[in-house]
Amino acid sequence: MINAEWDRIKVRLRDEVGDAAYRSWLRPITLHQAADGMVRLGLPTRFMRDWVATHYGERIRALWGAENPALHAIEIVVANRTGLEPAPAAAAAAAKAVASNVTPLRPRPAAPCAPADVDELGAQLDPRFTFKNFVVGKPNEFAHAAAIRVAEASAVSFNPLFLYGGVGLGKTHLMHAIAHHIREHNPARRVLYLSAEKFMYRFIRALRSQDTMSFKEQFRSVDVLMVDDVQFIAGKDATQEEFFHTFNALVDQGRQIVISADKSPSDLEGMEDRLRSRLNSGLVADLHATTYELRLGILQSKAEQMGAVVPQKVMEFLAHKITSNVRELEGALNRVIAHSQLVGRSITLESTQDVLHDLLKASDRRITIEEIQKRVAEHFNIKLAEMSSARRSRQVARPRQVAMYLAKQLTSRSLPEIGRKFGGRDHTTVMHAVKKIEELRSSDQGFSEDVELLRRMLQG
Repeated sequence: MINAEWDRIKVRLRDEVGDAAYRSWLRPITLHQAADGMVRLGLPTRFMRDWVATHYGERIRALWGAENPALHAIEIVVANRTGLEPAPAAAAAAAKAVASNVTPLRPRPAAPCAPADVDELGAQLDPRFTFKNFVVGKPNEFAHAAAIRVAEASAVSFNPLFLYGGVGLGKTHLMHAIAHHIREHNPARRVLYLSAEKFMYRFIRALRSQDTMSFKEQFRSVDVLMVDDVQFIAGKDATQEEFFHTFNALVDQGRQIVISADKSPSDLEGMEDRLRSRLNSGLVADLHATTYELRLGILQSKAEQMGAVVPQKVMEFLAHKITSNVRELEGALNRVIAHSQLVGRSITLESTQDVLHDLLKASDRRITIEEIQKRVAEHFNIKLAEMSSARRSRQVARPRQVAMYLAKQLTSRSLPEIGRKFGGRDHTTVMHAVKKIEELRSSDQGFSEDVELLRRMLQG
Protein backbone atom coordinates (compact mmCIF):
# COMPACT_ATOMS: atom_id res chain seq x y z
CA MET A 1 0.00 0.00 0.00
CA ILE A 2 2.75 2.45 0.99
CA ASN A 3 4.66 1.64 -2.22
CA ALA A 4 1.57 2.34 -4.33
CA GLU A 5 1.04 5.64 -2.51
CA TRP A 6 4.65 6.64 -3.14
CA ASP A 7 4.35 5.73 -6.83
CA ARG A 8 1.29 7.99 -7.20
CA ILE A 9 3.01 10.82 -5.34
CA LYS A 10 6.06 10.57 -7.62
CA VAL A 11 3.83 10.92 -10.68
CA ARG A 12 2.27 14.07 -9.17
CA LEU A 13 5.67 15.51 -8.30
CA ARG A 14 7.01 14.91 -11.78
CA ASP A 15 4.01 16.69 -13.32
CA GLU A 16 4.46 19.64 -10.95
CA VAL A 17 8.21 20.27 -11.04
CA GLY A 18 9.07 19.13 -14.60
CA ASP A 19 11.37 16.44 -15.96
CA ALA A 20 14.73 18.15 -15.35
CA ALA A 21 14.15 18.94 -11.66
CA TYR A 22 12.53 15.54 -11.11
CA ARG A 23 15.52 13.67 -12.59
CA SER A 24 17.99 15.70 -10.57
CA TRP A 25 16.36 15.75 -7.16
CA LEU A 26 13.31 13.52 -6.81
CA ARG A 27 14.01 10.43 -8.89
CA PRO A 28 16.96 9.39 -6.63
CA ILE A 29 14.64 9.26 -3.57
CA THR A 30 14.12 5.74 -2.20
CA LEU A 31 11.38 4.60 0.15
CA HIS A 32 13.68 3.45 2.91
CA GLN A 33 11.32 2.60 5.75
CA ALA A 34 7.58 2.73 6.54
CA ALA A 35 6.10 1.70 9.91
CA ASP A 36 3.76 2.97 12.64
CA GLY A 37 2.51 5.95 10.63
CA MET A 38 6.03 7.16 9.82
CA VAL A 39 7.78 7.12 6.44
CA ARG A 40 11.53 7.50 5.97
CA LEU A 41 12.77 8.62 2.54
CA GLY A 42 16.42 8.20 1.61
CA LEU A 43 18.76 10.16 -0.67
CA PRO A 44 22.35 9.21 -1.56
CA THR A 45 24.13 12.43 -0.46
CA ARG A 46 23.86 15.03 2.28
CA PHE A 47 23.62 17.88 -0.20
CA MET A 48 20.67 16.26 -2.00
CA ARG A 49 19.00 15.42 1.33
CA ASP A 50 19.25 19.07 2.48
CA TRP A 51 18.00 20.44 -0.84
CA VAL A 52 14.99 18.12 -1.08
CA ALA A 53 14.04 18.58 2.58
CA THR A 54 14.15 22.36 2.20
CA HIS A 55 12.58 22.77 -1.24
CA TYR A 56 10.25 19.78 -1.60
CA GLY A 57 9.69 18.50 1.94
CA GLU A 58 6.47 20.48 2.49
CA ARG A 59 5.01 19.41 -0.82
CA ILE A 60 5.81 15.73 -0.32
CA ARG A 61 4.21 15.89 3.12
CA ALA A 62 1.08 17.58 1.75
CA LEU A 63 0.66 15.08 -1.08
CA TRP A 64 1.16 12.12 1.21
CA GLY A 65 -1.24 13.59 3.76
CA ALA A 66 -3.91 13.68 1.07
CA GLU A 67 -3.10 10.09 0.07
CA ASN A 68 -3.01 8.67 3.59
CA PRO A 69 -4.46 10.67 6.52
CA ALA A 70 -3.10 8.05 8.95
CA LEU A 71 0.45 9.10 8.16
CA HIS A 72 1.78 11.35 10.93
CA ALA A 73 5.48 11.84 10.09
CA ILE A 74 7.89 11.93 7.15
CA GLU A 75 11.66 11.99 7.60
CA ILE A 76 14.23 12.60 4.85
CA VAL A 77 17.62 11.06 5.53
CA VAL A 78 20.91 10.20 3.88
CA ALA A 79 20.71 6.50 3.10
CA ASN A 80 23.97 5.35 1.52
CA ARG A 81 27.19 3.53 2.35
CA THR A 82 27.64 5.60 5.55
CA GLY A 83 24.25 4.59 6.93
CA LEU A 84 21.35 6.83 7.94
CA GLU A 85 21.77 10.50 8.69
CA PRO A 86 18.70 12.66 9.42
CA ALA A 87 17.95 15.99 7.79
CA PRO A 88 19.04 19.21 9.56
CA ALA A 89 16.81 20.35 12.38
CA ALA A 90 14.80 22.98 10.51
CA ALA A 91 14.15 20.83 7.46
CA ALA A 92 13.45 17.76 9.56
CA ALA A 93 10.94 19.61 11.66
CA ALA A 94 9.09 20.74 8.56
CA ALA A 95 9.13 17.25 7.12
CA LYS A 96 7.86 15.67 10.34
CA ALA A 97 4.88 17.97 10.82
CA VAL A 98 1.51 16.24 11.27
CA ALA A 99 0.03 15.64 7.84
CA SER A 100 -3.62 15.74 8.90
CA ASN A 101 -3.38 19.32 10.21
CA VAL A 102 -1.96 20.79 7.00
CA THR A 103 -3.80 22.44 4.15
CA PRO A 104 -2.30 21.28 0.86
CA LEU A 105 0.11 23.88 -0.50
CA ARG A 106 0.34 25.20 -4.02
CA PRO A 107 2.97 23.34 -6.04
CA ARG A 108 6.42 24.76 -5.35
CA PRO A 109 8.09 25.79 -8.62
CA ALA A 110 11.38 24.15 -9.46
CA ALA A 111 14.54 26.08 -8.64
CA PRO A 112 15.81 28.18 -11.55
CA CYS A 113 18.11 26.21 -13.80
CA ALA A 114 17.79 23.08 -11.68
CA PRO A 115 20.81 20.85 -12.17
CA ALA A 116 20.58 18.43 -15.06
CA ASP A 117 21.06 14.75 -14.59
CA VAL A 118 24.73 13.84 -14.08
CA ASP A 119 24.81 11.85 -17.31
CA GLU A 120 23.57 14.89 -19.22
CA LEU A 121 25.90 17.30 -17.42
CA GLY A 122 29.11 15.37 -18.04
CA ALA A 123 30.76 13.84 -21.06
CA GLN A 124 29.92 10.44 -22.50
CA LEU A 125 32.10 7.54 -21.37
CA ASP A 126 33.83 5.40 -23.97
CA PRO A 127 32.70 1.78 -23.46
CA ARG A 128 36.13 0.54 -24.61
CA PHE A 129 37.96 2.31 -21.80
CA THR A 130 37.64 -0.14 -18.92
CA PHE A 131 40.15 -1.65 -16.50
CA LYS A 132 39.76 -4.95 -18.32
CA ASN A 133 41.04 -3.39 -21.55
CA PHE A 134 43.90 -1.45 -19.92
CA VAL A 135 47.29 -3.08 -20.47
CA VAL A 136 49.48 -2.65 -17.39
CA GLY A 137 53.24 -2.29 -17.60
CA LYS A 138 56.01 -0.71 -15.60
CA PRO A 139 55.40 2.83 -16.99
CA ASN A 140 51.77 2.91 -15.83
CA GLU A 141 51.44 0.35 -13.01
CA PHE A 142 51.46 2.93 -10.20
CA ALA A 143 48.79 5.09 -11.84
CA HIS A 144 46.72 1.98 -12.59
CA ALA A 145 46.93 0.76 -8.98
CA ALA A 146 45.86 4.17 -7.68
CA ALA A 147 42.93 4.27 -10.10
CA ILE A 148 41.81 0.81 -9.01
CA ARG A 149 41.92 1.88 -5.35
CA VAL A 150 39.76 4.95 -6.01
CA ALA A 151 37.28 2.94 -8.06
CA GLU A 152 36.88 0.14 -5.54
CA ALA A 153 37.02 1.93 -2.18
CA SER A 154 34.20 4.05 -0.80
CA ALA A 155 36.85 6.35 0.70
CA VAL A 156 40.62 6.59 0.22
CA SER A 157 43.33 8.37 2.17
CA PHE A 158 44.37 10.51 -0.79
CA ASN A 159 42.21 13.19 -2.37
CA PRO A 160 42.54 14.23 -5.12
CA LEU A 161 44.05 11.57 -7.35
CA PHE A 162 46.08 13.51 -9.93
CA LEU A 163 47.09 11.59 -13.08
CA TYR A 164 49.54 13.15 -15.51
CA GLY A 165 51.51 12.17 -18.59
CA GLY A 166 51.98 12.87 -22.27
CA VAL A 167 49.45 12.47 -25.05
CA GLY A 168 48.12 8.96 -25.63
CA LEU A 169 49.64 7.32 -22.55
CA GLY A 170 46.35 6.26 -20.91
CA LYS A 171 45.18 9.09 -18.63
CA THR A 172 41.73 9.34 -20.19
CA HIS A 173 41.44 5.56 -20.35
CA LEU A 174 41.98 5.32 -16.58
CA MET A 175 39.53 8.16 -15.92
CA HIS A 176 36.80 6.40 -17.92
CA ALA A 177 37.65 3.07 -16.28
CA ILE A 178 37.17 4.54 -12.80
CA ALA A 179 33.79 5.99 -13.77
CA HIS A 180 32.67 2.74 -15.42
CA HIS A 181 33.65 0.67 -12.38
CA ILE A 182 31.88 2.93 -9.86
CA ARG A 183 28.69 3.12 -11.93
CA GLU A 184 28.64 -0.64 -12.34
CA HIS A 185 29.45 -1.66 -8.76
CA ASN A 186 28.07 1.28 -6.77
CA PRO A 187 25.36 2.97 -8.87
CA ALA A 188 24.12 5.03 -5.91
CA ARG A 189 27.29 7.15 -6.11
CA ARG A 190 26.86 10.09 -8.46
CA VAL A 191 29.88 10.26 -10.78
CA LEU A 192 30.52 13.29 -12.98
CA TYR A 193 33.23 13.10 -15.67
CA LEU A 194 33.96 16.03 -17.96
CA SER A 195 36.83 18.01 -19.45
CA ALA A 196 38.18 21.19 -17.86
CA GLU A 197 37.15 22.96 -21.05
CA LYS A 198 33.52 21.93 -20.55
CA PHE A 199 33.71 23.00 -16.91
CA MET A 200 34.84 26.45 -18.05
CA TYR A 201 32.16 26.80 -20.72
CA ARG A 202 29.41 25.85 -18.26
CA PHE A 203 30.77 28.38 -15.78
CA ILE A 204 30.80 31.13 -18.43
CA ARG A 205 27.21 30.27 -19.35
CA ALA A 206 26.20 30.51 -15.69
CA LEU A 207 27.86 33.93 -15.42
CA ARG A 208 26.07 35.22 -18.51
CA SER A 209 22.69 34.00 -17.28
CA GLN A 210 23.43 35.32 -13.76
CA ASP A 211 22.73 31.89 -12.32
CA THR A 212 25.95 30.79 -10.68
CA MET A 213 24.08 29.22 -7.76
CA SER A 214 22.67 26.50 -10.01
CA PHE A 215 26.16 25.93 -11.39
CA LYS A 216 27.55 25.46 -7.89
CA GLU A 217 24.73 23.07 -6.99
CA GLN A 218 25.34 20.99 -10.11
CA PHE A 219 28.99 20.38 -9.36
CA ARG A 220 28.85 20.18 -5.57
CA SER A 221 26.12 17.55 -5.38
CA VAL A 222 28.19 14.71 -6.87
CA ASP A 223 30.08 11.99 -5.00
CA VAL A 224 32.95 11.71 -7.48
CA LEU A 225 34.09 14.60 -9.67
CA MET A 226 36.46 13.75 -12.53
CA VAL A 227 38.04 16.56 -14.56
CA ASP A 228 40.19 15.74 -17.59
CA ASP A 229 42.95 17.99 -19.00
CA VAL A 230 42.91 20.50 -16.14
CA GLN A 231 45.80 22.37 -17.78
CA PHE A 232 43.15 23.97 -20.00
CA ILE A 233 42.11 26.39 -17.22
CA ALA A 234 45.68 27.66 -16.72
CA GLY A 235 45.66 31.44 -16.96
CA LYS A 236 41.87 31.64 -16.72
CA ASP A 237 41.52 33.32 -13.35
CA ALA A 238 37.74 33.37 -12.90
CA THR A 239 37.41 29.69 -13.83
CA GLN A 240 40.28 28.77 -11.50
CA GLU A 241 38.58 30.67 -8.68
CA GLU A 242 35.35 28.70 -9.11
CA PHE A 243 37.19 25.40 -9.55
CA PHE A 244 39.16 26.09 -6.36
CA HIS A 245 35.97 26.64 -4.33
CA THR A 246 34.28 23.60 -5.91
CA PHE A 247 37.38 21.55 -5.06
CA ASN A 248 37.31 22.69 -1.43
CA ALA A 249 33.58 22.12 -1.03
CA LEU A 250 33.80 18.55 -2.29
CA VAL A 251 36.88 17.63 -0.27
CA ASP A 252 35.34 19.10 2.90
CA GLN A 253 32.31 16.84 2.36
CA GLY A 254 34.50 13.77 1.83
CA ARG A 255 33.74 13.51 -1.89
CA GLN A 256 36.39 12.06 -4.22
CA ILE A 257 38.11 14.13 -6.91
CA VAL A 258 40.12 12.70 -9.82
CA ILE A 259 42.05 15.02 -12.13
CA SER A 260 44.28 14.55 -15.16
CA ALA A 261 46.75 16.84 -16.91
CA ASP A 262 49.70 16.71 -19.28
CA LYS A 263 52.11 17.87 -16.57
CA SER A 264 52.49 17.49 -12.82
CA PRO A 265 50.85 20.16 -10.61
CA SER A 266 54.25 21.72 -9.91
CA ASP A 267 54.92 22.17 -13.65
CA LEU A 268 51.52 23.63 -14.59
CA GLU A 269 52.17 27.20 -15.66
CA GLY A 270 49.43 29.78 -15.20
CA MET A 271 47.91 28.05 -12.16
CA GLU A 272 47.34 29.99 -8.95
CA ASP A 273 49.64 28.87 -6.15
CA ARG A 274 46.75 27.96 -3.87
CA LEU A 275 45.17 25.76 -6.56
CA ARG A 276 48.51 24.16 -7.42
CA SER A 277 48.96 23.41 -3.73
CA ARG A 278 45.53 21.76 -3.60
CA LEU A 279 46.27 19.64 -6.66
CA ASN A 280 49.49 18.49 -5.00
CA SER A 281 47.78 17.66 -1.71
CA GLY A 282 46.60 14.17 -2.70
CA LEU A 283 48.31 11.45 -4.68
CA VAL A 284 50.16 12.47 -7.85
CA ALA A 285 50.74 9.56 -10.24
CA ASP A 286 52.46 9.86 -13.60
CA LEU A 287 52.22 7.69 -16.68
CA HIS A 288 55.64 7.39 -18.30
CA ALA A 289 56.40 6.89 -21.97
CA THR A 290 55.70 3.34 -23.07
CA THR A 291 58.40 0.69 -23.17
CA TYR A 292 58.81 -1.82 -26.01
CA GLU A 293 57.35 -4.58 -23.83
CA LEU A 294 54.28 -2.53 -22.96
CA ARG A 295 53.70 -1.53 -26.59
CA LEU A 296 53.91 -5.18 -27.62
CA GLY A 297 51.45 -6.15 -24.91
CA ILE A 298 49.03 -3.45 -26.06
CA LEU A 299 49.21 -4.67 -29.66
CA GLN A 300 48.59 -8.27 -28.63
CA SER A 301 45.60 -7.26 -26.51
CA LYS A 302 44.16 -5.08 -29.27
CA ALA A 303 44.51 -7.83 -31.90
CA GLU A 304 42.82 -10.28 -29.56
CA GLN A 305 39.91 -7.89 -28.98
CA MET A 306 39.47 -7.46 -32.73
CA GLY A 307 39.65 -11.20 -33.35
CA ALA A 308 42.44 -10.73 -35.89
CA VAL A 309 45.42 -12.97 -36.54
CA VAL A 310 48.52 -10.78 -36.69
CA PRO A 311 51.96 -12.39 -37.09
CA GLN A 312 54.22 -11.89 -34.09
CA LYS A 313 56.98 -10.37 -36.24
CA VAL A 314 54.54 -7.70 -37.48
CA MET A 315 53.60 -6.73 -33.92
CA GLU A 316 57.25 -6.66 -32.89
CA PHE A 317 57.99 -4.42 -35.88
CA LEU A 318 55.20 -1.99 -34.94
CA ALA A 319 56.24 -1.96 -31.28
CA HIS A 320 59.77 -1.00 -32.32
CA LYS A 321 58.84 1.61 -34.93
CA ILE A 322 55.86 3.49 -33.43
CA THR A 323 56.91 4.81 -30.05
CA SER A 324 55.17 8.18 -29.79
CA ASN A 325 51.91 7.19 -28.08
CA VAL A 326 49.38 4.40 -27.66
CA ARG A 327 46.70 6.01 -29.82
CA GLU A 328 49.00 6.13 -32.82
CA LEU A 329 50.11 2.57 -32.15
CA GLU A 330 46.53 1.27 -32.04
CA GLY A 331 45.64 3.35 -35.09
CA ALA A 332 48.45 1.71 -37.05
CA LEU A 333 47.24 -1.76 -36.09
CA ASN A 334 43.68 -0.83 -37.09
CA ARG A 335 44.91 0.24 -40.54
CA VAL A 336 46.86 -2.97 -41.05
CA ILE A 337 43.94 -5.18 -40.03
CA ALA A 338 41.41 -3.17 -42.05
CA HIS A 339 43.59 -3.35 -45.18
CA SER A 340 43.93 -7.10 -44.79
CA GLN A 341 40.18 -7.59 -44.43
CA LEU A 342 39.21 -5.24 -47.26
CA VAL A 343 41.62 -6.58 -49.88
CA GLY A 344 41.42 -10.18 -48.69
CA ARG A 345 45.13 -10.69 -48.11
CA SER A 346 46.97 -12.03 -45.10
CA ILE A 347 49.02 -9.67 -42.97
CA THR A 348 52.74 -9.75 -43.69
CA LEU A 349 55.68 -7.56 -42.74
CA GLU A 350 55.92 -6.33 -46.33
CA SER A 351 52.22 -5.39 -46.55
CA THR A 352 52.46 -3.65 -43.17
CA GLN A 353 55.36 -1.50 -44.36
CA ASP A 354 53.46 -0.64 -47.52
CA VAL A 355 50.21 0.26 -45.75
CA LEU A 356 51.96 2.36 -43.12
CA HIS A 357 54.65 3.95 -45.32
CA ASP A 358 53.56 7.52 -44.48
CA LEU A 359 53.30 6.85 -40.74
CA LEU A 360 56.61 5.00 -40.60
CA LYS A 361 58.36 7.73 -42.55
CA ALA A 362 57.07 10.36 -40.14
CA SER A 363 57.95 8.24 -37.09
CA ASP A 364 61.52 7.83 -38.31
CA ARG A 365 62.19 11.52 -37.97
CA ARG A 366 59.41 12.90 -35.79
CA ILE A 367 60.58 14.76 -32.73
CA THR A 368 58.11 16.68 -30.60
CA ILE A 369 58.66 20.08 -29.06
CA GLU A 370 57.79 18.59 -25.67
CA GLU A 371 60.63 16.08 -26.04
CA ILE A 372 63.03 18.84 -26.99
CA GLN A 373 61.99 20.95 -24.00
CA LYS A 374 62.37 18.04 -21.61
CA ARG A 375 65.80 17.00 -22.90
CA VAL A 376 67.16 20.56 -22.93
CA ALA A 377 65.80 21.25 -19.43
CA GLU A 378 67.50 18.10 -18.12
CA HIS A 379 70.75 18.99 -19.89
CA PHE A 380 70.91 22.49 -18.41
CA ASN A 381 69.48 21.38 -15.03
CA ILE A 382 66.45 23.67 -14.98
CA LYS A 383 62.78 22.91 -14.35
CA LEU A 384 60.70 21.95 -17.36
CA ALA A 385 58.21 24.67 -16.39
CA GLU A 386 60.89 27.31 -17.09
CA MET A 387 60.47 26.63 -20.81
CA SER A 388 57.12 28.41 -20.62
CA SER A 389 57.76 30.80 -17.73
CA ALA A 390 58.18 34.56 -17.94
CA ARG A 391 61.63 34.52 -16.32
CA ARG A 392 64.36 36.22 -18.36
CA SER A 393 67.50 35.48 -16.36
CA ARG A 394 70.32 34.13 -18.50
CA GLN A 395 70.30 30.84 -16.58
CA VAL A 396 66.77 30.21 -17.91
CA ALA A 397 66.65 32.26 -21.11
CA ARG A 398 69.63 30.59 -22.79
CA PRO A 399 68.34 26.99 -22.46
CA ARG A 400 64.93 28.21 -23.63
CA GLN A 401 66.56 29.74 -26.73
CA VAL A 402 68.41 26.47 -27.37
CA ALA A 403 65.12 24.56 -27.19
CA MET A 404 63.48 27.01 -29.63
CA TYR A 405 66.42 26.67 -31.99
CA LEU A 406 66.26 22.87 -31.92
CA ALA A 407 62.47 22.96 -32.36
CA LYS A 408 62.97 25.01 -35.52
CA GLN A 409 65.68 22.65 -36.78
CA LEU A 410 64.14 19.29 -35.88
CA THR A 411 60.38 19.75 -36.28
CA SER A 412 58.10 20.94 -39.05
CA ARG A 413 56.26 23.35 -36.74
CA SER A 414 55.89 26.98 -37.82
CA LEU A 415 57.42 29.83 -35.81
CA PRO A 416 54.04 30.86 -34.30
CA GLU A 417 53.35 27.23 -33.32
CA ILE A 418 56.74 26.96 -31.64
CA GLY A 419 56.14 30.25 -29.83
CA ARG A 420 52.83 29.00 -28.45
CA LYS A 421 54.56 25.94 -27.01
CA PHE A 422 56.91 28.23 -25.08
CA GLY A 423 54.33 30.05 -22.99
CA GLY A 424 52.50 31.78 -25.82
CA ARG A 425 55.48 33.76 -27.08
CA ASP A 426 55.44 35.70 -30.34
CA HIS A 427 57.06 34.29 -33.50
CA THR A 428 59.57 37.14 -33.46
CA THR A 429 60.87 35.84 -30.12
CA VAL A 430 61.52 32.47 -31.74
CA MET A 431 63.28 34.16 -34.69
CA HIS A 432 65.50 36.08 -32.26
CA ALA A 433 66.31 32.87 -30.36
CA VAL A 434 67.29 31.01 -33.54
CA LYS A 435 69.49 33.88 -34.68
CA LYS A 436 71.14 34.19 -31.26
CA ILE A 437 71.97 30.47 -31.01
CA GLU A 438 73.39 30.46 -34.55
CA GLU A 439 75.68 33.39 -33.62
CA LEU A 440 76.81 31.66 -30.41
CA ARG A 441 77.52 28.42 -32.25
CA SER A 442 79.75 30.20 -34.71
CA SER A 443 81.68 32.02 -31.98
CA ASP A 444 81.79 29.50 -29.11
CA GLN A 445 83.08 26.04 -29.99
CA GLY A 446 82.17 24.52 -26.63
CA PHE A 447 78.62 25.82 -26.80
CA SER A 448 78.27 24.56 -30.37
CA GLU A 449 79.36 21.08 -29.29
CA ASP A 450 76.78 21.19 -26.49
CA VAL A 451 73.97 21.98 -28.93
CA GLU A 452 75.19 19.36 -31.40
CA LEU A 453 75.20 16.74 -28.64
CA LEU A 454 71.61 17.61 -27.80
CA ARG A 455 70.65 17.35 -31.46
CA ARG A 456 72.19 13.90 -31.80
CA MET A 457 70.58 12.67 -28.59
CA LEU A 458 67.18 13.80 -29.82
CA GLN A 459 67.62 12.32 -33.29
CA GLY A 460 69.00 9.06 -31.91
